[in-house]
Amino acid sequence: MTDLFTALLLGIIEGLTEFLPISSTGHLLIAQHWLGQRSDLFNISIQAGAILAITLVYRERLWQLATGWGAAAERDYLLKIAVAFLVTAVVGLPVRLLGWELPETVTPVAWALVIGGAWMLVAERLGERGPPSESVTWKIAIAVGLAQVLAGVFPGTSRSAAAIFMAMLLGLNRKPKAAEFVFLVGIPTMFAASGYALLETVLEGGAGDEDWAGLAVAFAAATVTGFATVRWLLGYIASHRFTPFAWYRIGLGAALLLGMPAGG
Repeated sequence: MTDLFTALLLGIIEGLTEFLPISSTGHLLIAQHWLGQRSDLFNISIQAGAILAITLVYRERLWQLATGWGAAAERDYLLKIAVAFLVTAVVGLPVRLLGWELPETVTPVAWALVIGGAWMLVAERLGERGPPSESVTWKIAIAVGLAQVLAGVFPGTSRSAAAIFMAMLLGLNRKPKAAEFVFLVGIPTMFAASGYALLETVLEGGAGDEDWAGLAVAFAAATVTGFATVRWLLGYIASHRFTPFAWYRIGLGAALLLGMPAGG
């Protein structure tokens, strides 16, 4: 299997899993266990490719927010996106610098998939008990920021799952609206993470060792597949539950735990 074809496969996996609540990081780590390890810059940058897809899907909403700054409702929504991003940055950067994260091996990812799947089943039920709401409160904005940090510490958690279900538990139980807020917060979050990883790579002198052609192929694949996936997901969750994704996580995690040697 050529390096470019491997990069293409990883980009497709990233685009398919970034927005589904099944953990793109977990799937990439599992795939790279067999396809070969890639750099942090590669993994974070192709996530930015998927985030680019979000800017295309939500281009009209982003334009509405950018041009509607004078309206109180739009200004309030933008400020809450900014707060969620700042919480992630302020809490997440020290966590990253201190190296507080689980090992990127299959076993911790498998456990995160199983536990996260079970939590999704419970959280969706609890979130649906309250009256239907599309309101993003300041509490939700802060919680979404913290959920993104949690997903970074525990590979396999899923950034979208952690943040969407946290928002639902705190009252934002209209699924498309919860997904919209979380995905829009993900735009500055993932672009900032990619920029930080690129800066680290350049300062450490590792730019010459990076497979830039493979990264470009994977980035493009993640963008295209991410666009198609999020368009499908938004239509799906408008009238369906997240339950199939939860059971998929539990099944995949259990299969990995049963089939993986200890410490793998």
